[in-house]
Amino acid sequence: MIPRPRALDRIIHAFSTHPIAALLGPRQCGKTTLARLIAEREPCSYFDLENPVDIRRLSAPMKTLEELSGLAIIDEIQRRPDLFELLRVLVDRPKNPVRFLILGSASPYLVKGVSESLAGRVGFIDLAGFDLGEVGAQQCNQLWLRGGFPPSFLAPDDSASMAWRDDFIRTFLERDIPQLGISIPAETLRRFWTMIAHYHGQVWNGAQLARSLGTSENTARRYLDILAGAYMIRVLPPWFENLRKRQVKAPKIYLRDSGLLHALLQMTTAPDLQSHPKLGASWEGFALEQVIGALGNRDAYFWATHGGAELDLLVRIADKHYGFEFKYADAPGASRSMHVAIEDLRLEHLWVVYPGQQEYSLDDKISVMPIDAVPILKLPSSK
Repeated sequence: MIPRPRALDRIIHAFSTHPIAALLGPRQCGKTTLARLIAEREPCSYFDLENPVDIRRLSAPMKTLEELSGLAIIDEIQRRPDLFELLRVLVDRPKNPVRFLILGSASPYLVKGVSESLAGRVGFIDLAGFDLGEVGAQQCNQLWLRGGFPPSFLAPDDSASMAWRDDFIRTFLERDIPQLGISIPAETLRRFWTMIAHYHGQVWNGAQLARSLGTSENTARRYLDILAGAYMIRVLPPWFENLRKRQVKAPKIYLRDSGLLHALLQMTTAPDLQSHPKLGASWEGFALEQVIGALGNRDAYFWATHGGAELDLLVRIADKHYGFEFKYADAPGASRSMHVAIEDLRLEHLWVVYPGQQEYSLDDKISVMPIDAVPILKLPSSK
């Protein structure tokens, strides 16, 4: 088993300030495994809402849950949104004796439901698949190719890994989406998802995608929101500065898991990836997810002007701005665009993340950083 200490620390931190911790992420990313590790550390009550026995145990939820103390874990809570109001009542009791760890396979409605019913009482922890800090630098290329879902990453070979990802995509479209109450033909959503894979790393153009899909722009945006809400796609918002420049106002779109990107684009092996036109975009998305995951930061953006200046990732921490560029190159150098970004965005520093081994400086505010160093990257006030 690959340890996930950072995720465990974030759960513990959430409980230090809230009576409820919500661990959210896609199916099969390791939420249940992590919860069972926590359950081994202390006595707890465990409810799996895909288990018929546990469903019956919660047929009268108030009676069952009000008698609990210590830690209670509720898995797949999106199946019982009626529990959110009940949890609020329970944790608001004087001398509340119980903490709740709720696990959800993220949906467009789950976070909204939790936020509205449990405002001020819940700490959120996003969980993706394995990251570079968990698998180790020597496994970087395998992580990039196969993605971070544990069954895909740990598969005995690349073909078995691809077979798992193909099955995951099919199950997600044919079972998971309908279970969320969303009625979209599986083949239609798969076509849209595959089109997004071809646009990976580009600015969202809803009109163009809608024309290609033969639907309306509003429908295309709905499909995007569904996949983003299910943690399949990252919609990276644009950042605006008060500049006398026309700035890009549409978000950038990435598939969050590089393995799913490669499955949709039919890249099974490392040679497939190296010869594919989306090689650079794949690297950009993979490295971007590693940085955001390492910093544990949701305040992330990209920036671009219509004059051609751009920044792949802008992170705001404690009102300070930090920049990242992602280059699949042997020895990346500084560009005019980087210097414009530093000046216009008042960056404290800009890092260029690349697949090499050497760390070096390009000037006082620009450093080139191997991706192996991302897991140990520390910024002020980052977790």
